[in-house]
Amino acid sequence: MTDSTRPAACWDLFCTVIDNFGDIGVAWRLARQLADEYRLPLRLWVDDLESFARIEARLDPDLDAQTIAGVEIRRWTPGSAQLCAGVEPGEVVIEAFGCRLPDDFLATMALCDPAPLWLNLEYLSAEAWVDDCHGMASPHPRLPLTQYFYFPGFTETSGGLIGERGLPARRDAFLADTAGLDAYWASLGLPPRVENETRISLFSYETPSLASLTDAWAASIAPVTVLVPEGRALAELRRVLGQPLGVPGGVARRGALAVHALAMTDQAGYDRLLWACDFNIVRGEDSFLRAQWAARPFLWHIYRQDEGAHLEKLDAFLERYTQGLAEPAAAALTALSRAFNRDEEVGDAWRAFEKRREALAFHARDWAEKQAAAGDLAGRLVQFVQNRLK
Repeated sequence: MTDSTRPAACWDLFCTVIDNFGDIGVAWRLARQLADEYRLPLRLWVDDLESFARIEARLDPDLDAQTIAGVEIRRWTPGSAQLCAGVEPGEVVIEAFGCRLPDDFLATMALCDPAPLWLNLEYLSAEAWVDDCHGMASPHPRLPLTQYFYFPGFTETSGGLIGERGLPARRDAFLADTAGLDAYWASLGLPPRVENETRISLFSYETPSLASLTDAWAASIAPVTVLVPEGRALAELRRVLGQPLGVPGGVARRGALAVHALAMTDQAGYDRLLWACDFNIVRGEDSFLRAQWAARPFLWHIYRQDEGAHLEKLDAFLERYTQGLAEPAAAALTALSRAFNRDEEVGDAWRAFEKRREALAFHARDWAEKQAAAGDLAGRLVQFVQNRLK
């Protein structure tokens, strides 16, 4: 690795890649936004460049250091010593999702005067306790350093949501361009829509619920087209449908259902997929949040945790998200979400959900507009830093 230093205003952001794309997806969006909109010299440290390259085609996973979109990207291996030797820590150091900083980097931080502002960027949650813990200080047990917990969230007293400037306008312009939409579908190997067709993106974890969901889609009166990027859900559908579904371009059919296998795309391409579809099934954190910015009805397949802790997080979000939504539609979304995340049969829940799609579509746009108006995570993060470095 070629060592270099940054001026004191540099920010360091560390991320370990978990479950392939979720954590790095969030970290990469945040890094790009901070570099682009706030002109911050930013150094992004990532342990798994091979997975990172699946969502960023410009990345060369064989290089230990490179710069893309104004962000310096560095390779690191958690637990290894001397990977950051000779690198001066930036003014702000961020651990994404509790990844452990390299020991040599942490020791160097402790020697800085003044010490860097050290933040732990936590996972997004709608739970009420997030507001109380956001910004909480945690002194290091041995070193003269203090870490601050930064919690993304849905309230004014939380850390906000990642969403770059101009995102709603880009989404709406894309959807208003009829010829462009036809060209987009053609680029995925799909013809223009037919009357009453429903198009769905599916990016979930494996679950037995997919079997009953595909049965319900296949039995639909109107055509249902499901687009599945390469990954865990596609592997599950191959098993459920008993068809190969090669990537890219593979198609499996059953009744009214057509399943199209898509190659992995970059983040901009995934955004367009979410915008173009009528309904999106998403997982983890990054795709979960981008589905909200898409202003489309969606189903969140939350990352499973021990003792059902993920179901509490799901319910906390549903309670917040369905505020202001008419009871029949709110009940339909809640029932489908709970059944899918509990690996239950979901055929009846899907049919009830379909009956409320118009109300859910209106609510999805209203929700996205309200969240965008509240301010984004990057802006709140910069303000948080400024307030503590005064």
